[in-house]
Amino acid sequence: MNDTKERPLKRSPAKRRKAFWTKQFYLWHWVSSAICLAAMLLFTITGVTLNHAEDISAEPIVISKTLQLPAEQLSHISYNGEDDKKAPLPAELHQWIANQLETRFKKGNAEWSEYEIYLSLPRPGGDAWLAINRETGELTYESTSRGTISFLNDLHKGRHTGTAWVWFIDIFSFACIIFCLTGLGLLFVHAKRRPSTWPVVIAGLVIPFILILSIIFIH
Repeated sequence: MNDTKERPLKRSPAKRRKAFWTKQFYLWHWVSSAICLAAMLLFTITGVTLNHAEDISAEPIVISKTLQLPAEQLSHISYNGEDDKKAPLPAELHQWIANQLETRFKKGNAEWSEYEIYLSLPRPGGDAWLAINRETGELTYESTSRGTISFLNDLHKGRHTGTAWVWFIDIFSFACIIFCLTGLGLLFVHAKRRPSTWPVVIAGLVIPFILILSIIFIH
C-alpha cells in the first residue's frame, strides 16, 4: 500500500497572477457595491424623477410669519452709517429668531443695507428667506417647501446640501468608479467562457455616444 501523498500541481505564474487579480476584483467589487448600495438606489430613482420632473406635480407649501424684535434686540440691527456689507447676524439675535420661528437655520452672511437686513435660506426641496426692517425692527419670514420628491431631486444635484453631503457624493462617486472598473476586470477574467461579453460592453459604450452625437447635431 502506497502511503505517500500526492503533491499538488504547481500553477504557472500566469495562472497565479490571474487567480490573484480575480480575487482582488471580487473583493473590491463587493466592497464598493456595499458602499454604493443605498446611494445608488437613491441616485437611480431620482434620475428617473428628474427626467420626468414635468410630469410629477407638487403643490408648494408656503409659510409666512411676521415678528417684532424686542427693544433689547434693536441695538443689534441699528444703522451706524456703515456701508452696505455682508455679515452674519449677531449670535444673540440669531438665537432669538431661531427660537421665535421654532426652526434652525444656518449662520450665513446676511446682506446689510441702510434700511434692511436680508438673509437667504435656501435648502434642498425648498427655499426660505427673512428680512428685518432696520428702522422698525419688523421681521418677515417666508418658507417654501416643494415636497419629498423635490427634496430627493436636490440631494441628487447636491443643491444647497452643505459640505458633508458634498463629501458623501465625492466618496460615493469614487466607490462607483471602483465598482465599474472591478466589474470590467471580472468581465475580462471570464470573457473566454462568455463570448457575448465584449459585444455587450462595446454596445454599452457606443449607444450613449451615438445618442450624444444625435443630441448635438439635431439640437
